[in-house]
Amino acid sequence: MSQTNNSNILSPNNWVDNYADYLFNYALVRINDTNIAKDLVQDTFFAALKSAKRFEGKSTERTWLVAILKRKIIDYYRKINSNKGQAEIRMNFYDNDEGDWIEERVPQYWGNEIEKNIENKELKTQLEACIDSLPKKYAIVFRMKTIQEFETDEICKELNITPSNLWVIIHRARTQLRSCMEKNWFNK
Repeated sequence: MSQTNNSNILSPNNWVDNYADYLFNYALVRINDTNIAKDLVQDTFFAALKSAKRFEGKSTERTWLVAILKRKIIDYYRKINSNKGQAEIRMNFYDNDEGDWIEERVPQYWGNEIEKNIENKELKTQLEACIDSLPKKYAIVFRMKTIQEFETDEICKELNITPSNLWVIIHRARTQLRSCMEKNWFNK
């Protein structure tokens, strides 16, 4: 398509109003850090502006922006898994006090009882504490596979591990999580 057609398809002046919340929620679910999610959305908009000439209109504007954001998330994980990246990001990545669920992703309650609401919040807090207590690599792999639903091949490529190693890590992480939850939640 010509550049004239692209300017009719893309509306950069409306991106923040139309897509910022969706992209932020998308990133937050996968990164679990508010500030980093905001930065990734900003980086996504910047990259989209720089590559707007290459937009061919084969997808919607939102789909195109999500594809750029996915690449930014993968780059983020690649960075934190390099030795230099781990040193730069360790403090922000593991000191997350804002691990709240995104409203659309909250499991639905079976009743409106206040006690269940409080118990679910406490359960989530305890589960996050147990995930945070895992060895760093276990926590990263567990979050990527179980919470963020990355594909096995993608995780293996990004973390430079084999599929069998990934499944050993997942198994060990689940075993440790079960022990932690039994000790700190079910037997309290």
